[in-house]
Amino acid sequence: MPKGYWIARVDVEDADGYPNYVATAKPAFERYNAKFLVRGGTLHPLEGTSRARNVVIEFASVQDALDCYNTVEYQAAVKIRQAVSQGDLIIVEGND
Repeated sequence: MPKGYWIARVDVEDADGYPNYVATAKPAFERYNAKFLVRGGTLHPLEGTSRARNVVIEFASVQDALDCYNTVEYQAAVKIRQAVSQGDLIIVEGND
């Protein structure tokens, strides 16, 4: 079964409010054993548009990635994130 990945690109507009998103999302990530492969880090834009913060999170499966997103805890975190940042989030299937 292929792993699932969240790929998020974010511009944080309220740095003081963003930690509330992180804290609220943490229980959902822990429940689904999310593994952060990329969390911020130096960015080298080469083509197209970019955002300041990039995150890649690995899950055991695409279903786990979807289920994590749809938890009550993460949906509460989404509201916070959307209030303090602009971004894009996709879930992709990994390559076996």
